[in-house]
Amino acid sequence: MPAPCRFPQLNRPLYLCALLLLLCLAPGCQEISKTKHIKLAHSLEVSHPVHKAMVYLAERVKEKSGGTLEIDIYPNSQLGSERESVELLQIGSVGMTKVSAATMESFAPNLKVLSLPYIFRDKAHYLSVLDGEIGKELLTEGEQYWLRGLTYYDAGSRSFYSANKPINTPSDLKGMKIRVQASNTAISMVNAFGGAATPISTGEIYTALQQGVVDGAENNPPTFYLSRHYEVAKYYSLNEHTMVPDILLISTKVWENLSPQERQWLQEAADESAVVQRELWKKAEEEALEEVKKAGVEVSYPDKEPFAKLVAPLFESYKNEPEVYSLIQRIQATQTTPAGSTAKH
Repeated sequence: MPAPCRFPQLNRPLYLCALLLLLCLAPGCQEISKTKHIKLAHSLEVSHPVHKAMVYLAERVKEKSGGTLEIDIYPNSQLGSERESVELLQIGSVGMTKVSAATMESFAPNLKVLSLPYIFRDKAHYLSVLDGEIGKELLTEGEQYWLRGLTYYDAGSRSFYSANKPINTPSDLKGMKIRVQASNTAISMVNAFGGAATPISTGEIYTALQQGVVDGAENNPPTFYLSRHYEVAKYYSLNEHTMVPDILLISTKVWENLSPQERQWLQEAADESAVVQRELWKKAEEEALEEVKKAGVEVSYPDKEPFAKLVAPLFESYKNEPEVYSLIQRIQATQTTPAGSTAKH
């Protein structure tokens, strides 16, 4: 059993509501007759590649278990935001969720290594790291906070988009307020580029861009398109500064309630869903860029080298964190696998 620990920055009213949920709602894993049901909550739309992969996951779990284990999916923030879903996982009120590795930094600090700008040489290197020993180790980093990773979902590369001008060089960011996730790594990156990092919640980005609260933001093409941010940000600069994966999480309280056979079914289905999700993601990226161009967005492809040079010192700043610095060195030394990804964990 994990040692007692704090809930990082836990919202007390939310915590109390979550406790009430435990009394009023079914737990994260509930046995109905001979079938166990696991609740999977996430904040994405049903058209998102990750949601589609989760549907595939649920289908495979049901098939493998002969209907004795089922996953019930609650999309569109029905049970709360991404952060709230993680907190509900910790107390076992929800069984599974999807979370960005950046959000996981406050629960498992070593995961910040996946958010470092230009830590990955290219997409093949990124997949080789996630599918190798480093990726496998990092999936269990949050277990002391009752959060176990099952697999990674591809979230592509994050790039800058802006309302009033393109961002083709770091100097273009000077004086610009850029929305970032609530991640110290993301904040340090934008500040190193010369911008002013401004953490705000996902649901506020559209209005913030529209009203000039921020001048720009950063995200991957499918999210830029599906969020309709292209309506208020007509410049998209694909400098691809980070490749931050999503992580499919399960509550350790729910995981420990499963039999060894049920865990095997679930892990196999998660691995298979990751392979499917990567294909869906690739197609979604292509379609998103095509659609935003049709909508009048100016898409540019800046030279990445000037951006990479400015943030290179960030790697050395982690020398005082031996575990993170060791991970940086191991990632940089990882060779790209010739055949690509197997997505097995």
